[in-house]
Parts: sequence; C-alpha cells; structure tokens
Amino acid sequence: MKAILTFAPLFLKRWKSFSAALLLALVTLIAGVSLLGVSGWFITATSLTTLGLAFNLFVPSAGIRALSFVRILARYFERLVGHNATLKLLSDLRGWLFASLFPRLPLPDRSLRHGDLVSRLTTDVDALDTAFLVGIGPLVAALFVGTVMTVILALFLPGAALIYGLCIAAAALLVPLAMITLSRRAGRASVEASAAMRMNVLDAVSGHADIVVLGALGTTQDRFAKAAATASALKRRLSLYTTSGSFAVQIAAGLALVGTLWFGLVALQAGTIDAPLMAALLLAVIGSFEATNVIIRSTSKATAAMAAAERLQALANIDIPVAEPVAPKAWPNDAPITLTGLSFSYGANQPVLNDIDLTIAPGERIAVIGPSGGGKSTLLRLLLRLDEPTSGSISVGGIALDQFATRDVHAHFALLSQDSPVFIDTIRNNLLIGRDTASEDDLWAALAKAQLDEHVRSLPKGLDTIIGEAGRTLSMGQARRLTLARVLLSNAPVLLLDEPTNALDRETEEAFFAVLGQATRDRTVVLVTHATIPEGTVDRVLTLNHGELV
Repeated sequence: MKAILTFAPLFLKRWKSFSAALLLALVTLIAGVSLLGVSGWFITATSLTTLGLAFNLFVPSAGIRALSFVRILARYFERLVGHNATLKLLSDLRGWLFASLFPRLPLPDRSLRHGDLVSRLTTDVDALDTAFLVGIGPLVAALFVGTVMTVILALFLPGAALIYGLCIAAAALLVPLAMITLSRRAGRASVEASAAMRMNVLDAVSGHADIVVLGALGTTQDRFAKAAATASALKRRLSLYTTSGSFAVQIAAGLALVGTLWFGLVALQAGTIDAPLMAALLLAVIGSFEATNVIIRSTSKATAAMAAAERLQALANIDIPVAEPVAPKAWPNDAPITLTGLSFSYGANQPVLNDIDLTIAPGERIAVIGPSGGGKSTLLRLLLRLDEPTSGSISVGGIALDQFATRDVHAHFALLSQDSPVFIDTIRNNLLIGRDTASEDDLWAALAKAQLDEHVRSLPKGLDTIIGEAGRTLSMGQARRLTLARVLLSNAPVLLLDEPTNALDRETEEAFFAVLGQATRDRTVVLVTHATIPEGTVDRVLTLNHGELV
C-alpha cells in the first residue's frame, strides 16, 4: 500500500476528473437503489390498494422512468469521464516512469532482463491505471450509500439499522481487507510469474535461431510451460480468494436482508410502517450491496497493483550513475576537449581505460581504432557522461565535465551508434528527433549534407514517406545516412560516432565515409571504428589497445 501511495501526486493531478467520475458513480448507485425501492413500493401499493382509479399511478411510474434514465445516463457519463481520466493517468504514469528512467539509462542493474523491463513498462503500469475505477471509486460509493441507507433504516426500523450497518461495513471494508491480507503474497507472486512468462517468450523470440540450431527448442518449451503453469496456478489461487470474498459478501447481504425483513415484519404488525414501505426498504437494502460486489472483484487487482507499484518504485529508485552539479557551469564555445590521466573500470575488474591523455581541438576530427574490448565505446560513454571516470578527468575549455548539467553535455555531444534506430514513421518525424524545432529547409539541408536528399525528393510523398520497420524500405546505406542526417540536424558541435558502418559492405562503407568526410567539416568528430578509414575522412587516427592510447 505504501508503494501505491507514492503515486498519489499523479492521481491528485486528475482529481477534478476523478471527482466527477465518483459523483456520477454515486448518482448511478443512488438511482439504482432508489429505482428498486420505488418500484417495490409502487408494485406493492398497487397490488394492495382498494381505491382503484383514485390511486395515483402516474407520479410513481413517471418517477420510475426518470430514475431509469438518470441511472443509464449517469452510468454512461461515469464510464466516459472515468475512462478518459484513466487514460490520461496512464499517460502521466508512463511519463513519470520514463522521466525516472532516462537519467539511469543504460540501466546499471545488469540482473534486470530485457523481458522484465518490458513487463514493467507495460503490464505493471496498466495495473496501476485502473486503481481508481476498480478500487477507490466503488469503495467510496459503497460507504456513502451504506451510510445513507443506515440512516434511513434508523428512521423507520432502528433494530435493522444496526444489523445492516455491520453487514455493509463488513462487505465494504472487512472482507476486502481480509482478502488483501491473505492474497498479498499470491498477488506479488502472480505478477512475478507473469513477468517471468513474458521474459521466456521474449528470450525465445530474440534467440530463436540459436535455440533451433543448438537443438534447445524442447528445453525452451518446457521452461515456458513451467512458467505458464506457475502463473496459471497463482491466477486460480487469486480467483479462489475472489470467490470466497464474494461468498462472504453474499452472506453479509443475506443477513442484512433477513434482519431488515425481521424488524420490518415486527414494525408492520405493530402498525408503525405499511407494507409498500417495507417492500421498498427490502429492495433498497439488496440494491445497496451492488457496489460491494465491484469492490470484491477488484481486490485481486488491488494486490496486483500493489506488487506492480513496488516493482515500478524499485525500477525508478535504481541509483543514478552520475550526479548533477549543484551550480552548473555555462558551456564554453569553441573550446578544446581534454582527457587527463583518464582511467575507468567496471567494478573490481581490470581497467578498460588506463591513464589516457588526449586533447581534441575545436573542429578536429579524430578516429579511434583498435580491437574489440579495447575501451573505444567506453570512451564515448565517458564523454557523454553516462559513467564517471574511475580516476582522471575530462574537461571542456578547462572546466571539468562533471561541472556541466547533463542536458548541456547531451546538447553539445551528439551520438551516432551502430544501433541508432530508424523508426516506423515518416522521414520527417525520424529527422525531427534530432531537433524538433527544425524547419523544412533545415531538414532538406541535413539530408543534403548526408547526400540523401535526391532519394527523398524522388519519393512520391517526400519527407512524409513512411519508413518500414527498422528502415526496411531503405537500403542499409540509406538508413545509415538518414541517422547521420538526424545527428547533423541536432546542431551539436561535437559528433560521437560509434561503429557507424557496422554491418555495411565495403562499398557502402566507403560511400558512407565519403559522405561523412564532407558533412562534418565544421564539426568536432570522435569516430570509433574497426573499419579501414579512407584518406581525408579524419585528421588523426589513434589506436586504443587494452585500454591504452597509442
């Protein structure tokens, strides 16, 4: 419960919409209870009356129709307002989660598998966004209607009011509380089991080729079957708790009805109430338990929501690898980048970078080559301040990199990696990721620098052409030049290129380097690559081997 309460500010942000949904839910429930009560009174009164035409049939029947319409309209608008608020809350939750994750990416917790991360970003968020509709709203409505009904019974059947009050309190509070207490562990285990099942699916999909080649398909299927069986068993266990809770609520409703009937018959015999009023009270008691049934059905979701909140909090509370400066310095223009005694190691492992000294002048283009595992990509991570050096320092214009705000670092260093994605979207929107305020002329200028403008102009829809998944409607070279154009559009003075020609054939690779040499003449470039670099692409070529710069 404590984990869910940490999301209270996000719920309060939508308090007006949720309050309107709650008010409409109350109107719906009150109209339903009143409809049953008035109908019971009307039917009983008409069957017992001896006045014939002297009995007023029109006012009660008009009231019944009015209550029916009120109930229908209130239910419709409750769903409309409540689900609209819930969808907005879903957007807020995802925004909060991504804002929490961005300073922590790439996640340092290497035990967090890709499938688990996907599960937390999707299923766990979805478990929270229904908390109001299936939990808070029905609970408040049940307590309000139960209180009003208890007061009404106290006026006409004081003895029944006590029994009813205890029963409605048990159905709305005690039974759900007992269910949550008993099912808390099973709910947490169910969320974990569902996440494990998704992880097995994603692992099998991503590694399908290797699984088939190695003959491990049967083992993988068995692992998934066990995960699915565990998740199914836990779901059945939670369903058993829900069924038991519903049974307990029905017992409470039955006791309340029997108590009202008993004291109603006593009052009817004593002449303190008449038969139509007694029928109205009995049907109203039955109708008032409608909201408690919703609470019981949502209890299993409540335990899942609590477990999901804990998982999301754990994800958002992962330590940030770098700390923001208290008083950030202003970024200097046209300043050299200096690495002094730079060393870095992952934990207690052997240093990946060892005592590196390097100065990169403004506008200079350098290439860093060397074997895999030599520390080339780590060097770019440190320049982007995704990690802190173990020892030594990086400075820009004589100011240590950790004295700048991270947003300023990322505004002045643009990264083009071998994994830079091309999204299923228009060419325009793929480019605007680099700078969302860019004009159409800026887009064409960036494409021209990347020598992709002629191809885009030849397309029927030009910039508004939809690119297929992972850029499949483009050649490998065109997709790579599109990501280069996106980086050039950013206006960052320093470009960091991490294996930008990976997976390209030699002819396409040489063409890309030719484009790169022309497009980056006014930028500082740090190029990390295994490829043979054509003459004129960069100003200097350095070798990084076993963490040492040669």
